[in-house]
Amino acid sequence: MKILITTDWYAPVINGVVTSVLLLQRELEERGHEVRVVTLSNSLHTYKADGVYYMGSVSANRIYPGARLRVNRNRSLLQELLAWHPDVIHSQCEFSSFRVAYAISSRLGVPIVHTYHTVYEDYTHYFSPSVRVGRYVVSAFSRWICSRAACIVAPSRKVEKLLREYGVACRIEVIPTGVDLSFYRRESQPEQLEALRRQWGIPEDKTVLLYLGRMAKEKNLEQLMDQIHAARRRDAVLLLVGDGPAREAALDHARELGVEVIYTGMVPHSDVLDYYRLGDLFVTASTSETQGLTYFEALAAGIPVLCRRDKCVDGVVEDGVNGWQYEGTGDFSSRLSAFCDDPALRRQMARNAWTSAEKFSAEAFGGAVEALYLSVQGQPLPLAR
Repeated sequence: MKILITTDWYAPVINGVVTSVLLLQRELEERGHEVRVVTLSNSLHTYKADGVYYMGSVSANRIYPGARLRVNRNRSLLQELLAWHPDVIHSQCEFSSFRVAYAISSRLGVPIVHTYHTVYEDYTHYFSPSVRVGRYVVSAFSRWICSRAACIVAPSRKVEKLLREYGVACRIEVIPTGVDLSFYRRESQPEQLEALRRQWGIPEDKTVLLYLGRMAKEKNLEQLMDQIHAARRRDAVLLLVGDGPAREAALDHARELGVEVIYTGMVPHSDVLDYYRLGDLFVTASTSETQGLTYFEALAAGIPVLCRRDKCVDGVVEDGVNGWQYEGTGDFSSRLSAFCDDPALRRQMARNAWTSAEKFSAEAFGGAVEALYLSVQGQPLPLAR
């Protein structure tokens, strides 16, 4: 098949959408499919490189940090993709690149599969002070997007339920993004881990609580600091890996509370596994996840997870097996204490984390999406509503 993927986010940006797109692209190509990608360039310049079409764009930081918007409809780019004639279009974002997906779909009569990656309700503070107005806008916009797709891919049951609550009536398939188990199952070199411990001053005698990911308001990092502070575990240290617009606020809050934090900033993707392996327990207070890719990655690296109870990780983080889903500060404290005080439990949970990640393999992800493409081919396009 010829498959066109459209996305507002692409490498070298690091986020869940990009991780999912790159993994899908690789899996489809390994299955013999021809894949092209349409995305946004980081300038006004439109160009093509290695099967990726970069559309000129401008910054949309006022809407969301790092976001960009397309500034022109490049006719030569569109004509080239029309002549290529994809068999299916897989849209990954709802904004600039979706317009291209819809234009090509309408002209050629080929189906759109759309992955709904983001729970926009948790991001409305970037554009609306009113939660009610924000939810109304998100609901109406989501129905408009979904009505133009042959099928929606929901990364979790949580997203499927939310879309139905919005009134989305089209077909929805739940397909979690997988993880590259071959990457996260590699052996870490003890000398490299020891060098990183020395570099960041990580104490050997403390439990390392790891947060790895984007540092943004919707990740509830200050709440995470509050819970760690309330747990009063002097034998634990928080290792923060990543960056984002909420970095300074989170670090200031930790200093005010007296929570011991080691902050590394962004790290190269090639080193991510080693940073996971520096942690004993992955911790987060986020409820904005659609599936929690970093949770999958932590488990695949053999790191148990302590996260807020959330429908998106039902069947992923199993209480007392490979981690816990906690409810409230008291529950966080008791789970953390149980983990810190029982070495045997820690070892068993690490083993369970490792084995539980098997069902989220990249191969399973690619196979499920490929089967979905085959099922929508030849179907009439949905009537625009």
